[in-house]
Amino acid sequence: MSFTTTIQPSGHTFSVETNESILEAALKQGITLPYSCRDGVCGVCKGKVLQGEVDYGKHQSSTLSAAEKAAGLALFCCAKPKSDLIIECREVSTLNDIPVKLLPTRVHKLEKLADDVMVIYLKLPASERLQFLAGQYIDILQKVGKPRSFSLANAPHDDEFLQLHVRNIAGGSFTHHVFTEMKERDILRIKGPLGTFFLREDSDKPIVFVASGTGFAPIKAIIEHALQIGIKRPMHFYWGARKLADLYMLDKAKEWEARGIKFTPVLSDALPEDNWKGRTGFVHAAVMEDYADLSGHQVYACGAPVVVEAAHREYTTQRKLPNEEFFSDAFTFMPKD
Repeated sequence: MSFTTTIQPSGHTFSVETNESILEAALKQGITLPYSCRDGVCGVCKGKVLQGEVDYGKHQSSTLSAAEKAAGLALFCCAKPKSDLIIECREVSTLNDIPVKLLPTRVHKLEKLADDVMVIYLKLPASERLQFLAGQYIDILQKVGKPRSFSLANAPHDDEFLQLHVRNIAGGSFTHHVFTEMKERDILRIKGPLGTFFLREDSDKPIVFVASGTGFAPIKAIIEHALQIGIKRPMHFYWGARKLADLYMLDKAKEWEARGIKFTPVLSDALPEDNWKGRTGFVHAAVMEDYADLSGHQVYACGAPVVVEAAHREYTTQRKLPNEEFFSDAFTFMPKD
């Protein structure tokens, strides 16, 4: 059985199953309410029930008192509906709504998907969650040396683990550590979320995604978020790499293709054993070949700076893409300290 919840003052509505929390249901349907711990401890998700009845769920009495309940307040990470509801709370719609945090994380799993690509799954403490927009990144803080920035490859609705895609860069001390010394249960300190690379949901323009290498990571997060919330805009994903093995999550991209995301893989230096019959050359150039006019599109590009810079320059000057409709996250590699 499900109940309808209406948010004031926005007027947004969503359905909530009797066995799920209000927050859980909202996030699944692309409505982002404020939250942090998702465990009834921090109080960030506290809001008012204007109409209807809820089961308050398990929570700390110091976080939601009897007097607050009597005043109509509830913790939406714990509260479950017992009827249709009208609630009052703000919604997260801009970067300013999301706090940047310093948090410890534990390495839950290391998964090597290519010779030079490792996926790190990070687990936050039980009392914490990191609220973020799909496409943003975090900094890994080191005891010695500069922070290392990595895009989050998981979408906000799938936040049990933070997923990072790390390429082994020649001369990179941190990436060398990831591939040779890092192990499960290691503790890492992170800062985030950071960055302005995220899906602009207020547009109805078709989208072209351009990724090179592990620039796939934030594009993955954005596409999974778009699919989760049911965005119907046409989307075309281009993923460029040197050889076939570098398309390290090819099955995932093909899954999206089956759900309506057009997919074009592009190899610049395919090996004979790849038996590659697909597109070749530079990934940004493949877009140029397919689109004579990008004036009515949005482009989201991520990966090596040379790719992102070429895409921006050529799409805006040669394909009429409005400058304000180009969104990017160029990976800058720091091989020293």
